[in-house]
Order: sequence, then structure tokens, then C-alpha cells
Amino acid sequence: MRETARLTEGSHLAAGVGRHDAVKWRCHWKVEKFHGDDLTAAPYEVIEREGNALMYGGASALWHRLTGGSTVAAYDATNARIGVGNGTAAADPLQTNLQGANTLRKGMDATYPQHVDGVDAGGALLTFRSTFSTAEANFVWAEWGIFNAAAGGRMLNRKVENLGEKTSAASWVFTVQLSLV
Repeated sequence: MRETARLTEGSHLAAGVGRHDAVKWRCHWKVEKFHGDDLTAAPYEVIEREGNALMYGGASALWHRLTGGSTVAAYDATNARIGVGNGTAAADPLQTNLQGANTLRKGMDATYPQHVDGVDAGGALLTFRSTFSTAEANFVWAEWGIFNAAAGGRMLNRKVENLGEKTSAASWVFTVQLSLV
């Protein structure tokens, strides 16, 4: 008997016969928009949502690293990037990059990504955060994803949603929290 599985936001991943525990891929993300480069003031707008699509290449990278592989870069402080772009093509798990003509992958803020090892629900969380200054990514943000390289590498996930047009008058802070619960 052949079995197949597909993992998308809100999907359950389970294996075996009889009693099993289901796991859900979850993504909570937030974009905070600030006037200028002053991140100490309150943001003038906050967009906060749930959901994205896990890419096959990203899922494979996770399994590769989980099983001790080292040929695929980790999504760590050195390699992880949040990428933004102006592409509007629907997310497809076969995609390997953002689809827009204008894109930028930004490295992690200091101390990110964050993960606290543990055996409770908090141990299932991973948080990425990048700050895009007034000089960066000044175009319409219509898509985003997480990557493990400044160019090439693997796209872990992708979301298509218009977040507005970033200009040189603003800095935007993008935070993505992934969990398997």
C-alpha cells in the first residue's frame, strides 16, 4: 500500500497504526512599521497574521539536518535570512526562491534565530527576526520567505500577501515564529 503526505499550514502529520499524536506546522508572523530608523518609538502600523506554506526544499533541509547531514546549511544566526519581494505568484511547495523582480534577503538581528531547548511546548518554537532599515527593500512587499543563505540555499517557507509599500521614510521589523505542535 502506498501512502503520501502533504504538510501545509494547519495540516496534521501522523504515522503508524492505532493511537497517534498529530503534529501541526504553524507560523505566526508580524511586521512592525516605524518612521525613519528610530525603533524606540511605537510602530505606526503592525500587521500580525498566521500561516504560510512549507516548501519541499525547506522540509528536506530540516530532515537532512535532523539526521546529521551537513551539506545543506543550517537556518542559524550565520545563514538565516528573511526574504521579501514583490512577487504575487501563488505559493507552490516546489518553489525555491521568491518570485518578484524586486527581492531582498536580510540577515538576522542580533541573538536571532531564537530557540529555547526543552521538553515542553516552548521547546517547539523557533523565532526569526530581521530589521529592514530606511535604505533597504524599498518596494511593495507582496511575498516573504525564510532562507538559509544570502543567495541560493533553501527556502523554508513562503507567504504571498500584500504588506504595503516600504519607502526610505520607514524601517520595518519582520518577526516569524515557527512551531511544530
